[in-house]
Amino acid sequence: MYPAPFHVVLNLESYEKEEESKDVFEPDITIVCDPNKLDDAGCKGSPDMVIEIISPSSAKRDKIEKINKYEQAGVKEYWIVEPQEKIISVFKLQESGSYGRPELYTDEHEVKVSIFDDFIIQLNKVFQYNQRKVKGNRNP
Repeated sequence: MYPAPFHVVLNLESYEKEEESKDVFEPDITIVCDPNKLDDAGCKGSPDMVIEIISPSSAKRDKIEKINKYEQAGVKEYWIVEPQEKIISVFKLQESGSYGRPELYTDEHEVKVSIFDDFIIQLNKVFQYNQRKVKGNRNP
C-alpha cells in the first residue's frame, strides 16, 4: 500500500518511451501486489487497487477521467471516497473488462476488499478517524 505522493504510469505498452505516456497519476492510495511493477519512481503498469478521496477540486477528474483510465488499464478495484457525505463507491473490474455499476457504502457498512481473501474494512472507523482529523485531533 502506497499513500500519495506515489507515481503510477498506466498503459506503458502503448508508448515507446515511458516519458511519452499521458496516463500518469498520483492516486491518494495505491495497492500493488506485484513487486515487478515497482521501481524507485513508483508503479509501472496497472496497480491492483486505487483509492481516490474526493475534494471539490478533484471530483470531476476522479469521477470521469480517472475512472475511465483505471478501467482501461485493468485496475481491479477502484474506490471513490466522499468524506463529507460519508459515501464510498466501489468499482470492481468485471470479466468483460468494465467496471459496471458501483457498489455504494456509507459509514454504517463494512466493505470486503475483493483483491484480498479476508480483508474487511469497517467504514464507521474510517469516517470517525477522518472526523477527528478534521477537528484537529489526530489521535486515532
